Amino acid sequence: MGSAAELAAAALMMLGFPCLMLAALLPSVAAFAAAAAVTYLADHYLHRRGSYLVNRLSKVRAGLSIRFLIRQLLLVLLLARLDLSDSMVFYAAIACFLAFYGFQAPHGALITLIRLRRKMPVATRNVDLGSRIRIPDAPPRRLLSRSAEKMLHLDLVAVVGVLITAATDNNVYGFAGIALTLVLAFGYVAALVPFVRGRKTPPNAEKVLAAVDDWLREYRPETVLYFSGSKDSAYQVNMWLETMEQLDTKPLIILRERAILERMAPTTVPVICVPGGVHLMNMDLSTVRVALYAANVGKNIHMLRVPTIKHVFIGHGDSDKLASVNPFSKVYDEVWTAGRAGRDRYAIADVGVRDDDIVEVGRPQLAPIQSWQGVPEGRIPTVLYAPTWEGWDDNPGNTSILLAGENIVKRLLAADRPVRVLYKPHPFTGTRSAQAKAAHERITALVEKAAAEHAADPRFAADAAAQSAAKAELARIEARIAELTGAAEKGDEAEATRDGMVDPAKHAEVARLRADWNDAYWRSFGAGEHRVITGAEPRLYDCFNVSDAMVSDISSVVSDFIASGKPYAVTDSAELGVEEFKRQNTAVRAAVILSNSAAELGELLAAVTDTAADAQAADRQELKRYLLGPDEPASIDQFNSAVRQLAQKAEVRNLGQETGTSSAGGDLSSDSELVADSGLANALPGQRVTGDTDGATVTG
Repeated sequence: MGSAAELAAAALMMLGFPCLMLAALLPSVAAFAAAAAVTYLADHYLHRRGSYLVNRLSKVRAGLSIRFLIRQLLLVLLLARLDLSDSMVFYAAIACFLAFYGFQAPHGALITLIRLRRKMPVATRNVDLGSRIRIPDAPPRRLLSRSAEKMLHLDLVAVVGVLITAATDNNVYGFAGIALTLVLAFGYVAALVPFVRGRKTPPNAEKVLAAVDDWLREYRPETVLYFSGSKDSAYQVNMWLETMEQLDTKPLIILRERAILERMAPTTVPVICVPGGVHLMNMDLSTVRVALYAANVGKNIHMLRVPTIKHVFIGHGDSDKLASVNPFSKVYDEVWTAGRAGRDRYAIADVGVRDDDIVEVGRPQLAPIQSWQGVPEGRIPTVLYAPTWEGWDDNPGNTSILLAGENIVKRLLAADRPVRVLYKPHPFTGTRSAQAKAAHERITALVEKAAAEHAADPRFAADAAAQSAAKAELARIEARIAELTGAAEKGDEAEATRDGMVDPAKHAEVARLRADWNDAYWRSFGAGEHRVITGAEPRLYDCFNVSDAMVSDISSVVSDFIASGKPYAVTDSAELGVEEFKRQNTAVRAAVILSNSAAELGELLAAVTDTAADAQAADRQELKRYLLGPDEPASIDQFNSAVRQLAQKAEVRNLGQETGTSSAGGDLSSDSELVADSGLANALPGQRVTGDTDGATVTG
């Protein structure tokens, strides 16, 4: 419903119209002017905030144009009730409002045409299209942003002028306001005309796609990260950006939705967003040998159909959830898992994925996670509560938020030996379930109340000077990051495509600054201060590094946390029982298993405060190797090696097709010599296609 202020503004605006009608019937110019001012200001406020309520009003026959039209009709009624129906201002006002609405059609048509012509068939980042095709600057933002609202608000001058005339009987004000409104409306329409013709419009789709193909032939990408999904799934591609930047082969990221591109983190890797399936399948990807897929979705078919590429499912997490053994995985040439556990999951699930097609590559993203060295002397232990979200169904095993969350937090806050609690829920928490949202809000209130009590407790007194210095450092770092990343408003999609080249030096500096920001963030409040962390920063792994233990649910968060070697607990929210819970979920085999009452938390806290009481330390190390693979060689080296080997298999296959022979079951080493000798680089470019082939989403 939006904020309380937005709700109040919407209520005032809707109540203002009955007041306008009453003022017109009385008649009262002053009351009409006051009610009109309220409706104008409330409407402007809601649009400036981008309020959800504005869109909902149109669903109940109270849309933007209707609201302005009713106000103008009521003004005409006011003039009639004031016995001004024989006045020239009366007829001029009617003519003005009719002409004013006559301008709405060309204005709306021009705005729509500009946006359509500036919508690129592909949007890119780090791809040099500016030197290949001419992409003009976007129209001034003031012309396109909230354009309908701005156009309609031009009637304000006429309304004010007519009201002054009604109050003073001086027609000059009315005629002046009417004339100015019409001039402004005409001027707005005229200002848009140049942007729908000539050199102010981007080239057509055919020229843009030809420029992209030209860039592809020059860049010669070898490894593609392919991703499609909803706007809320952008984190699934973001987690692979650093890995793509560290590949030995030439990387490329292909996205299918503009919403994902808008939410993608900055990267130095070239990115091409191709919403149209036909455009993608006609794109020259003949040099690509390996395609990596982070999600199982229907649109994957547009890339999977290319036989010259080897296709790999890498996923967006490694856990015991059903999504980690989706039968859809059979369509890929290989499935890459972090460690042996992933391989065994597929064997147990028996969904058709062959063991020979599974490769263990570790988790390159886990490199920033630091190993545990115990709680430093004199510091309060920190326990992270990081539950997952409620999921798409009402399975009680999805999340601990509903049945155990409050119990977990209450027991942590009431621990005999004080601990600091960090609460970082999944970003989707409460998006589907009202009960989960309410539970999250109650947990947040518990943590914030305890934080306030800690702040007033002399035992947890913080160094105020150090905190102030850290906060000042945060402000300085944020200002510099904003300067480097261009926090100012940018142009539209076409302009962003033209100018979206990331400066590697600035990118590296931003990475260093983000690390400095993280360090300053944790110093900006007391070491014992409880904290609710719901934003993107600090990141989950940063929370791992400042924590001494974690409580979570069955999700990839648990598998990732195991990389730290720290004690952890997992909630059996479905109440399967300890043995059955461990049998079904590999990642909990070295965990403290919690019931919904969280009565077992004492075992976790004991392991944190006394290493001698940590009975599962050795089990955690063994489980870490099983889930995530060995520490050596480094995961990124394993990943690069897997990419190279699969690319070689693709070359062998393509050479076999080129020469009319088959490499199936043959010696890869001997075939690779033929590949090297042949210099094959462009075997079997993708077949040209026409028609609409967008697929439906598959879960996973």
